[in-house]
Amino acid sequence: MRLKKILIVLFLFLFTTFFIVSNSCKKDKKQDSIPYAYVDFYINTNSTQFLELHSVGGWVYVTGGVRGIIIYRKAVDEFIAYERNCTYQPNNTCALVSVDNSNLMLLDSCCGSMFLLTDGSVIKSPASIPLKQYRTSFDGSTLHVFN
Repeated sequence: MRLKKILIVLFLFLFTTFFIVSNSCKKDKKQDSIPYAYVDFYINTNSTQFLELHSVGGWVYVTGGVRGIIIYRKAVDEFIAYERNCTYQPNNTCALVSVDNSNLMLLDSCCGSMFLLTDGSVIKSPASIPLKQYRTSFDGSTLHVFN
C-alpha cells in the first residue's frame, strides 16, 4: 500500500513538472525576437542638427538599427538609445514605435503597445518585453551608440 502512495505522488510530481515546463516553452515560442542589426555610430550632441539633445528629456530619431533608433537624453551625462522596432510581433511591417505628444511614452500605433520613454519598459500590452536598447558611451560632447 505504501509503494502505491509513493508511485502516485511521484506520478503527480512528474506530471506537474512536465505541464509547467511545456507551458513555459510555449510562451517563449509566441514571442518573436527583434532581428539583429549592426549599430556603431557617433554623433556630436552639440551640433545644431541635434538641438533636442541639448537638454535633459530631449530625444531624436536617427537612422540605424532595424527600423530606426530613438536617442533620449536621460540625464546631463546619460543617454539611452532604443530600437524603434516594437517588441510585439516585430516582423509586422507596421511594428514601429514613435514618441507620443506627451514626450513621455513611445507608442506603436499598429498594435497599441506603449512603452515608457525613460527606460523602455512596457506600460500597455500586448507587448510584454521592453524595447531593445543599444549601448551608449558619452564623453561630454560625442555620443557613441553601438551594440
